[in-house]
Amino acid sequence: MSPVFPMLTVLSMFYYICLRRRARTATRGEMMNSRRAIESNSRALPINVEVVQYAKEVLDFSSHYGSENSMSYTMWNLAGIPNVYPSSGDFTQTAVFRTYGTWWDQCPSAQLPFKRTPPNFYSQDYVELAFEEPVYPTAVHVLETYHPGAVIRILACSANPYSQNTPAEVRWEILWSEAPTKVNSPQARQFTPCIKQIDFPTNLIRLEVNSSLQDYYAELDAVVLHGVKERPVLSLKTSMIDMNDLDEDDDEEKNGSEMDSLNKQFSVAALREWTTNGYFDKLPYELIQLILSHLTVPDLCRLAQTCKLLYQHCCDPLQYIHLSLQPYWARINDTSLEYLLSRCTLIQWLNLSWTGNRGAISVSGFSRFLKVCGSELVRLELACGHFLNETCLEVIAEMCPNLQELNLSSCDKLPPQAFNHIAKVCSLKRLILYRTKVEQTALLSILNFCSELQHLSLGSCVMIEDYDLIASMMGAKCKKLRTLDLWRCKNITENGIAELASGCQLLEELDLGWCPTLQSSTGCFTSLARKLPNLQKLFLTANRSVCDTDIEELAANCTHLRQLDILGTRMVSPASLRKLLESCKDLSLLDVSFCSQIDNRVVLELNASFPNVFIKKSFTQ
Repeated sequence: MSPVFPMLTVLSMFYYICLRRRARTATRGEMMNSRRAIESNSRALPINVEVVQYAKEVLDFSSHYGSENSMSYTMWNLAGIPNVYPSSGDFTQTAVFRTYGTWWDQCPSAQLPFKRTPPNFYSQDYVELAFEEPVYPTAVHVLETYHPGAVIRILACSANPYSQNTPAEVRWEILWSEAPTKVNSPQARQFTPCIKQIDFPTNLIRLEVNSSLQDYYAELDAVVLHGVKERPVLSLKTSMIDMNDLDEDDDEEKNGSEMDSLNKQFSVAALREWTTNGYFDKLPYELIQLILSHLTVPDLCRLAQTCKLLYQHCCDPLQYIHLSLQPYWARINDTSLEYLLSRCTLIQWLNLSWTGNRGAISVSGFSRFLKVCGSELVRLELACGHFLNETCLEVIAEMCPNLQELNLSSCDKLPPQAFNHIAKVCSLKRLILYRTKVEQTALLSILNFCSELQHLSLGSCVMIEDYDLIASMMGAKCKKLRTLDLWRCKNITENGIAELASGCQLLEELDLGWCPTLQSSTGCFTSLARKLPNLQKLFLTANRSVCDTDIEELAANCTHLRQLDILGTRMVSPASLRKLLESCKDLSLLDVSFCSQIDNRVVLELNASFPNVFIKKSFTQ
C-alpha cells in the first residue's frame, strides 16, 4: 500500500476532530444557524398537530420554601395554569426553592464539596412534573415571575407516571442545559430554550436549577409542554449535518455505557498488550495516583482501557475514598453499584443523592453495597433517595459504625418507624432530616444516644408534636451542637428556646424562620442574644414581633453575626438597624423584606454607609 493513503487517513481523522471541536465550542448563534440549515433542507413527515399542555401534577422535588401543609411558595404551585404570570414580584402562589445566592455556602452548617464533581454539573435543586399526554417535545416554556435565570437544565423521561406497566428501562434525556448565568432584571419572563429532539414520547419533565447567582429567591409559576403525538421524521434529503447534535448524541451514548457497564469499561481482556508504558514506567506510583485524582469517574473509566498499568491505578480503592454519584443520578442502578464494589472498599465519603428512584436501585442492591463498603464510611449523602426503606436504615446502622454525617433530606417516603435505627449510630456529628416523617419518639431517642451531634436539620418535619420537649432534650444532651435548623416548626415556644439556649451555648447558626408561636414580648429573642454570643447566622423570618430591643441585644452581644433575616417584622426601626451594622462588622446578609418601617430610601442610605453588607428589600408589585 502506498504511504500516501495512511497520511490521507490521518488528515481525514484530524479534519473530523476539528469539526467536532468546532461544534463543541460553537456559539449559540452558530448552533441555531446549523439547526436552521437542517430544517430548511428537510421537511417533517408526518405533519402533526401540536399539543400544548400545562403540568398536571408535581411528582417530586428536592426542596421548597413553603410549608408541607400549605400551598404558599410550594412546588405544588407549578401544577396547572399560571397563577401570577405575566405579573412580576413576590407572590405566595408561585413555586420557590429553599435557598438562593451563595449565603448558604458561607454559613457554619455548610458542607465541604465532594472531589471529582464534573465541572459541568451545576444542579442544586430539581422538580419533576407530570403531564397528561405523552408527546415528542417541540418546546418547553418556563414561566418565571421573579428573579428569573435559575433553571439550568431540562430533562425528559421515557417512563409514563400514569401507566400501569412498569418499563423495563427508564431513560432520561437532556433536552437543554447551560451553565448558570446572571439575569440582571428581576421581572417576569417566559423562558423558552432551544430544546433537543428525542426519540421517545414523554409526559415527565424535570427542571434542575442553580440559584447561586440569584439576588433573591427565584419564583416559577407554570411550565408549558409543547409536543406532537407522532414522532417527527426528517427527510433523508438533508444537505447539512448538525455537528453539535452529532456530538451530543455520541457523548451521551458514551457516558451511558460508561456508567451502566463499568465492568466492561474496566475489563482487562479488552486491553492491548504493550511491552512498555512509556514514561509512566518511570513515575512513582504515588505521583500517578495524584494525577488521576483530578479525573471524574467517567474519565477514570475511559483511562482504564488504555493499558494495564493505568487500569491498575484506575481500579485502586484509594481513588474512591470520596465518591459522588449524584451527577450521574440518571444512570446509576444496582449493576453500577455491583461493578463498584471492589473499588470502594476504602470509601469514606459517598454521595448517592437523587439516585436510585423508579426502581433503579433496589433495597437488596443498596444493602449489598454497604455490607462490603460501609465499614469505613464517614459521610453518606442520600437526599431524595426514594428507594430507601426501614431495612436500608437498619443496614446503615449495622454496617457503618464510623458514620459521622448522614443526609436524608427530602426522603419523605421513609416510614416514621425507620428513623429509630439512626439512634444506633452514636458517632453522628451531622444529621439532616429536612422534609422527612421523623416522629417525636424516634427523634428523642436519636438525641439521647447521639450526643456528639454538631449539626442538626429538622426543617419542615411536620410529624413532631412537641418541639419544646425536643429543644429541652437538645439542651440536656447535645452540648456540642453548633448549627440547628428548625425552619417552619409550628409549636416551639419561649420555654423550648430558653432550654435550648441554656444547654447549647456553642450554637453558631439558628434558623427559626416561620415559627409562629415565638413572640418577642416573652423575651425569647433577647435570651437568645445574651446566651449565644457565638451566633453567626440567625433567621427569624416572618416573625412580625421582632422589635428594636431584640436588634439592639444582638448588636450588643452577637458581634460575630454574619447573616440575619428579619423578613416581615413591623417593629424594627432604621436606628436599631444602624446600631446593628455598626456593631457587627462581619455582617454580610441582612434581609429586611416586607419590614414596614424600612423603605427603599432607608435601604439606600444603609447601603451607602455599609457597602459590604447585602441588604435585601423585597416587595410585591
